Amino acid sequence: MTVRFLDLGRQYISIKAEIDAAIAAVIRDTAFISGDYVSRFEREFAGYLGAGHCIACGNGTDAIEIALEALALPPDSEVIVPANTFIASAEAVTRAGHRVVFCDCDPADYTISVPSLRAKLTAKTRAVIAVHLYGQPCDMTALIEAVRDTGLKIIEDCAQAHGATWSGRMVGTIGDVGTFSFYPGKNLGAYGDAGAITTSDPVLAKRMRMIANHGRVGKYEHDFEGRNSRMDGIQGAVLSAKLPHLGAWIARRREIAAVYAAGLEGVGDLILPQRRDGVRHVFHLFVIRTRHRDPLRDFLTKRGIETGIHYPRALPKLAAYAYCRQAEESFIANRIDDELLSLPIGDHMTIDDAEEVVAACRQFYRTADR
Repeated sequence: MTVRFLDLGRQYISIKAEIDAAIAAVIRDTAFISGDYVSRFEREFAGYLGAGHCIACGNGTDAIEIALEALALPPDSEVIVPANTFIASAEAVTRAGHRVVFCDCDPADYTISVPSLRAKLTAKTRAVIAVHLYGQPCDMTALIEAVRDTGLKIIEDCAQAHGATWSGRMVGTIGDVGTFSFYPGKNLGAYGDAGAITTSDPVLAKRMRMIANHGRVGKYEHDFEGRNSRMDGIQGAVLSAKLPHLGAWIARRREIAAVYAAGLEGVGDLILPQRRDGVRHVFHLFVIRTRHRDPLRDFLTKRGIETGIHYPRALPKLAAYAYCRQAEESFIANRIDDELLSLPIGDHMTIDDAEEVVAACRQFYRTADR
């Protein structure tokens, strides 16, 4: 391919000595599960975010589920989830014993729609999962105001937004709990599955740490039944090695996004990502919208440019959520899911790569029937 959507191999080569040394140290010290390397990353990531506590766990989905369990919501509580996100945001709710209630996405940036959220509040609503989508924080000021007098818990799903900020605050430090995925393709990615949970509440932090480690307070001492969701030492060491580079990688993503924004403004029917005032968008994805999504994608593929689709179907359309499909037919999320296309973006790209993508898109729209 001329322009890869993601190139973790190139990233590895750029910091090979640091990664190799980190992995070798874990093997040398046989610190394979949790241990010093994971604890070190927890401290470093908490410091990076300005979070009171960071609890490493097995993956980002577990992070949400553990957070829901630790919040001790009444059984069968309603938890509001945006319709435009990955299924992990919703399935964690169901698996924690609660009921998913979808709200719509904002038509401008596709994050959670606060007016739709307000319309979905009922006496059974106990929490909302605020997904910071594609690298852009959702409108936390409006969301907090919407639930101010309700007692609702706010879980920030930060799986796509490592390093993003809202009004100067890092995501993951604004709500009651923040959850992170370190899936390899994330802006900060491990070399396998890994996740983390952040909070300023020490009591909640202790409970989440116990849930992730079999309810344990000491070896063979268990106050309650938990689960096995521990980060392994290699992932902790890899993440510690990568964390100092995250700022530069985000800066490159923002540079690529700026090239796209300047070069694609006003081209055809393209609708470009809109950035909210007062946020730092970290561009995990650069998602455009067009009625010609599939032909454009085919054209770019033939030019050697990889793209992605996030997500091909809004969650209420999935068989898993047939029980609430009827109520969500009017959602914007349900009407635009066949128009969204993710252009390549990442620290592996050069400005020339971005300009090549722009040129290819402009060429597509020069075709007479566009």
